[in-house]
Amino acid sequence: MPYDVNSGMWFTIPNLFTLLRVAMTPYILLELARGRYMIAGWTFGAAAFTDTLDGFIARRFHAESRVGLYLDPMADKLLLSSIYIGLMLGHAIPVWVVAVVFGRDLWILLLSGIALRFTKFRELQPSVWGKASTFAQIMTAVGIMAARAYDNAVFGRIAGVLIWGVVALAAISAADYTVRGIRFWRRSASRERPGACTSDNGRVV
Repeated sequence: MPYDVNSGMWFTIPNLFTLLRVAMTPYILLELARGRYMIAGWTFGAAAFTDTLDGFIARRFHAESRVGLYLDPMADKLLLSSIYIGLMLGHAIPVWVVAVVFGRDLWILLLSGIALRFTKFRELQPSVWGKASTFAQIMTAVGIMAARAYDNAVFGRIAGVLIWGVVALAAISAADYTVRGIRFWRRSASRERPGACTSDNGRVV
């Protein structure tokens, strides 16, 4: 029987897989900090599989829930952030790279908070640049773990290049979200101007 996506039900099979991913996260962080990249990498692969599995089950069996809509992306962000902290503690990635990644996330979080507090904007969807930044972070983390686990110089060089991609995309995505926020704020201010009116398509005239 399908769940009502708007219900407060949280005890669903997809949510259990998500919670399993959350439970695996501290272990992955600890293994990375200890320099055990092989087991950390395979555990990360298992965690990534639960992400694919919970999404498939939720769609296939109509088991979406309101809790899952929030819990799943939070679990993903927790996992990826923990991996970068673990890599930093294991001296596999420079501290400044982690600072850039976290700085970008905190900046976007701040922008989202301002939007929710002072505007009517509620469509907080990731942009193309945001998705590209997350993808680059994942591939870079995988590359670093593979290079360290297998002591592979080729993987190491690839990971070294990918790190700069992470930094660049973090900056670009942060700038993109900032520009989008400023544009929306200006449009909102224009609509609220005394005497301003809108055309049929919603544009200020």
